[in-house]
Amino acid sequence: MSSSRTARERVRAELTREITDIARGQLATEGATGLSLRAVAREMGMVSSAIYRYFPSRDDLLTALIIDGYNALGEAVEKADAAVPREDHTGRWLAVCHAVRDWALAHPHEYALLYGSPVPGYKAPVDTVAAAIRDTVVYGRIVSDAHRARTL
Repeated sequence: MSSSRTARERVRAELTREITDIARGQLATEGATGLSLRAVAREMGMVSSAIYRYFPSRDDLLTALIIDGYNALGEAVEKADAAVPREDHTGRWLAVCHAVRDWALAHPHEYALLYGSPVPGYKAPVDTVAAAIRDTVVYGRIVSDAHRARTL
């Protein structure tokens, strides 16, 4: 019975990933305000009522996309910081700044979702905060390390 549940969880995760991938495509063509659960369902060949089992509302899908975007950007920033020697504060700062720019250029529609004009009527839930501050934490750590080393 547990293997059946595990298979169900895997299928659910795969469908959720497919929904968010299609929604990212919609961001590119329609923008965040044009994001539509019905259109995503139609593109997946799924009845529109079925998609609501994965995302109860458009705002829930937007929240998932925002969290995914912040986490992807945060991961890029963390990797860039880790690739530079810890005592090279200027190098770390520049690497992190370049990582943000590179990610923004590679993902312009997601970057616009995160830092562009607010989506009318959407209020980001508290769930987005942890993902949203990942890059800020790295910047803070670099400044803190530089201050402790008296290199500011």
